[in-house]
Amino acid sequence: MGAVTPKPIIINGTYINPELGKYHARLRTIARSCLDIKEKHGASQDGMYILTTESGTYYQTFCDMTTAGGGWTLVASVHENNINGKCSLGDRWSSQQGNDRNLPEGDGTWANTVTFGTAEASTSDDYKNPGYYDISAQDVSVWHIPNNEQLKSWTSSAILRYHTESQFLAEHGGNLYHLFKKHPVKFGAGQCQSDMGPSSPVVYDTGDKDSTANLYGPNTTLCPSGFISFRVFNADQAAVAMCSGVKPAECNPQRYCIGGGGFFSDRQQCGDFTALDQASKHLTQSAVLLFYR
Repeated sequence: MGAVTPKPIIINGTYINPELGKYHARLRTIARSCLDIKEKHGASQDGMYILTTESGTYYQTFCDMTTAGGGWTLVASVHENNINGKCSLGDRWSSQQGNDRNLPEGDGTWANTVTFGTAEASTSDDYKNPGYYDISAQDVSVWHIPNNEQLKSWTSSAILRYHTESQFLAEHGGNLYHLFKKHPVKFGAGQCQSDMGPSSPVVYDTGDKDSTANLYGPNTTLCPSGFISFRVFNADQAAVAMCSGVKPAECNPQRYCIGGGGFFSDRQQCGDFTALDQASKHLTQSAVLLFYR
């Protein structure tokens, strides 16, 4: 069968079918982020909205239109479905293929364009939408919400909520996708402390530094709270992706961080919630939701 030649829809800048032109015009008005919706259309209600990517992919996600001025777009959630699994099925933010030295980046989710899950189920399963790699942002917001909590109760049930105001993302490509391209979450790609990615202080919306420290356990005095940090290595050169609420000061970030590469010298540290064995169950049994603005 011969190749099919598509027929043009525009000739000399004019749509052959005027109705198609009107339809495309409407699609172009759909926003790229929750901040766009707030600024261009004055939206002020938290809830589900439809967004588009630069290439025209449409998706639905949650917009926080009230916290610290609003305009926050939910782009991902990290949910631990089995803390004893250790890089098993469901560990999308580390590796689902076992603890394997030959897979130093694991599934590579922090720096790829694979998407999965739904916004409304973010507290029951992992989630990642196209906004993770498409939106150009300056800051992040993080919510820790108990597993399986329904969307209508997210704000009231969160055990921690905090955001950055340092505009650090603008210096790292505008989103976490580009940040992790620059700072890969890969076993053996760096050394403890000397090759740490960016870190930023946070402003609390729910909770504070003390409650964060209490949730992570007794050794948090060696790991200052009130920060968010990215791509950190432990003493064995294993990489963890995000230290949410803390800034590691020693070479054991696996006790305070989530996500990682595909290999840890100690297999018990491999997984989406790494080695949070000293942390409160309130923390380990909560999903971590990530927002951009």
